[in-house]
Amino acid sequence: MRTVLRELTAAARSATVSRNIVRAASTSSGSSTTPASPDAGSQQSTGRTTHFGFRTIPEEEKETLVGSVFSSVASKYDVMNDTMSLGIHRLWKDDFVSSLLPRLPASRHTHPNAASLSAPNPTFKCLDVAGGTGDIALRILDRAREKFGSRDIEVEIVDLNPEMLDEGRKRVAKTLYYNTPQIAFTHGNAQSLPAHIEDNSIDLYTIAFGIRNCTSLPAVLSEAYRVLKPGGKIGVLEFGKVSNPLFREVYRQWSFQFIPIMGKVLAGDSESYQYLVESIERFPSQPEFAQLVRDAGFQTGQMREGKGGAWTDYTGGIATAWTGVKA
Repeated sequence: MRTVLRELTAAARSATVSRNIVRAASTSSGSSTTPASPDAGSQQSTGRTTHFGFRTIPEEEKETLVGSVFSSVASKYDVMNDTMSLGIHRLWKDDFVSSLLPRLPASRHTHPNAASLSAPNPTFKCLDVAGGTGDIALRILDRAREKFGSRDIEVEIVDLNPEMLDEGRKRVAKTLYYNTPQIAFTHGNAQSLPAHIEDNSIDLYTIAFGIRNCTSLPAVLSEAYRVLKPGGKIGVLEFGKVSNPLFREVYRQWSFQFIPIMGKVLAGDSESYQYLVESIERFPSQPEFAQLVRDAGFQTGQMREGKGGAWTDYTGGIATAWTGVKA
């Protein structure tokens, strides 16, 4: 126990010194501490700015900086999720998927070459964006198979980070979905989805703990609206705002004091987890994001939390699920 405490203390001091150095360098030079991509010099400045954690940066730099963060944490991403949330993120994701897939028709067992009086079930198509590790996609497939006996469902995972996609491929290789048409991985941008994903082609669009890292939230939601079929559903799972003042302060202290330290100890990276914590703080409140979903054209519940509302809070608002339907 004493050894662990010493290690955490040392990590905390190291993380604090590192953050101070980075912030001092950023203040004095205005330059990013993340190495630029090979073609970064060719990007033309739009003059618009956005946020990267608590820093204000040119819009065109955000994708490179976020990509660097997730390349760094990819191999330890699921371990750190368990550590940061004490495993509760698994319950959030289970409920999120269950609410989006209330029922599916069971698959028929008909040989493709056999004559049949009834047509086969249409394929239910899902798009899981920023879902590189396959966490949500596999939950969707498992629920369809285990709860409803349905295999007429396909999930395409789109992620901007190759390392995260690689982690997902490793996970799927251990499942019964490996080398089946039920799951596919695509390198792509949530703000401008790959061209093969056509208008009005998707039944369910999900994005879990990824949209806050995107440069333009309206652009992501607009793309989701474009590719969904009329009547198709969007589900966004993201960190929300805690409503109880006392719990909010406890949660904030936990986030800023301990999560970067755990990132240093468990993943050897405190800076990336410092960014992840800061990005949660910068994300809109539940009503603000619900309004963005409405502005994109989706129908939602009433502008409140709970059954019949536009969003559902988990664990006092630490995480929130927003849903909408394309009219």
